[in-house]
Amino acid sequence: MPKKRYAQLLEDKDLRRWYDNVARGSVITADVYLRRLGGFCKDYKQNPQILSEMKEEELYNLLLDAVSDLEHKGYAGSYQQSILKAIRSWLAFNGRTITRKIKIKGAYETPSLAKERVPTQPELKKIFLAGNNQQRAACSLLAHSGLRIQVLGNYKGTGGLRLGDLPGLKVEDKSIEFEQIPLQIVVRPGLSKAGHLYFTFLSQEGCNYLKDYLEERLRKGEKLNEDSPLITPKIPKRPFITSIKVGDLIRKALRKAGFEWRPYVLRSYFDTQLMLAESKGCCLRDYRTFWMGHKGDIEHTYTTNKGKLPPDIIEDMREAYKKSQEFLQTEVMTPKEKEIKDIFKKQFLRMSGFSEEEAREFLEKNPSDEELKRVVRERLLGNNLQRDGNGKLRQKVVLLEELGKYLEEGWEFVTQLQDNKAIVCFSER
Repeated sequence: MPKKRYAQLLEDKDLRRWYDNVARGSVITADVYLRRLGGFCKDYKQNPQILSEMKEEELYNLLLDAVSDLEHKGYAGSYQQSILKAIRSWLAFNGRTITRKIKIKGAYETPSLAKERVPTQPELKKIFLAGNNQQRAACSLLAHSGLRIQVLGNYKGTGGLRLGDLPGLKVEDKSIEFEQIPLQIVVRPGLSKAGHLYFTFLSQEGCNYLKDYLEERLRKGEKLNEDSPLITPKIPKRPFITSIKVGDLIRKALRKAGFEWRPYVLRSYFDTQLMLAESKGCCLRDYRTFWMGHKGDIEHTYTTNKGKLPPDIIEDMREAYKKSQEFLQTEVMTPKEKEIKDIFKKQFLRMSGFSEEEAREFLEKNPSDEELKRVVRERLLGNNLQRDGNGKLRQKVVLLEELGKYLEEGWEFVTQLQDNKAIVCFSER
């Protein structure tokens, strides 16, 4: 709803029809146009009806004088352009067009953004740490999923992402679990700026922040289900948070971290970092375009097939995102740390009965910690339940001094443990 200062203009039936017509495309645009038109009429002692009936020469001269006046007062060219857009829209509604050109200096320049840049990974980490659980979750959804602010909560607070839009998210008692990471996030057409259905993913780090935020809501007594808003307002006047409030949440974290950037710089971070990942061969440009919510070849296929892509394409996109996580996440491991972690993972797999080749192939898929635990648990369970024809366990721990004896009996060496022990498995050959 427009500000009260200009709401009175809507008492005019023609103006109301124009406003409603623009609002059917975008309520935000309708409100901005109404403010610009109302402000222009106030400053230059006009009213909308007089403008629509003014002679062409008189109207053209009025607009030229207004542009010169605004330029002299130091207003940005983009602001002047937005005023003319609103006036042109109102005139077009009344069957009028301005045929002669009105030149505006710097109409497409953004001087307030000239010094703005995309944060580095350490700076993004600083932003995350500066915010509370809700702010971290909102920041990560922009920076690691590329979502627009309006996807989390629309302009009027009547719609936004729900828990049901995250297919792999499960509410279990007082905890939140994820079936698969990276987590898929489906953006419905009503939330998409371009008006089409698409999806993106959320990183391991982003899932951690989202889990903390949702579990905090559970501890406070909120009952969560698939219809629950993903981000809620502080004072629940509406079911969903408004896009303005989402921007405020993110801005608070930015300011606490010492940055004067706009909230949308986090979406730019997602785009820029994935461009870098693309240059390293981690993901395709078409994937990045689709995750950003832009129209393209994949979007066309997804829309034509009524929101369905072949499972292998979806999993390939998930795998590409997983490989690109290192460019998005702020919890960056040094090569040495990663090497040590990979060694432990490999040993973990070998202890559960994986062969050297199986362990290597599995780790090449860059599995999440949850996947690793699940696979190891399943393998261990299978090893301990299955026995050979002589009733012996297929895998067990033995003393190193007894290793030779077991090898002679047909057992295979798996790995060495501490305290002079080793794991062996029974050979089926």
